[in-house]
Amino acid sequence: MAYVVVGRCVDCRYTDCAAVCPVDCFYEIQSPRMLVIDPDTCISCHLCAPACPVHACYEEDEVPEPYKEWIEKNRELFPTGTLSKGKEDPLPGAKTLEQWQEWEKAQGWNVSEPRSA
Repeated sequence: MAYVVVGRCVDCRYTDCAAVCPVDCFYEIQSPRMLVIDPDTCISCHLCAPACPVHACYEEDEVPEPYKEWIEKNRELFPTGTLSKGKEDPLPGAKTLEQWQEWEKAQGWNVSEPRSA
């Protein structure tokens, strides 16, 4: 089962996950500004989830309900992106995990963290 990058990566684009990926399945896209995963290349090695500072990487079968749309969005969007292999600085104004959690709570969402994070 492939991993999925969810909306927590939007306008953040931390690349810690891409830097540890052994199969180069992360792609940088511009709309929205984030990383996504090629699900056909991902080998579910579990390295990306603990590397992501905002816990935006979930195994496909563990994606929280509010982020389920990102399963298909990763598949649709990765072909429009550029392969991301190394660690780069996040986008200016990138949210922290705590800021994402507060935003999710303000939406009334109860989002569990990735099991392997």
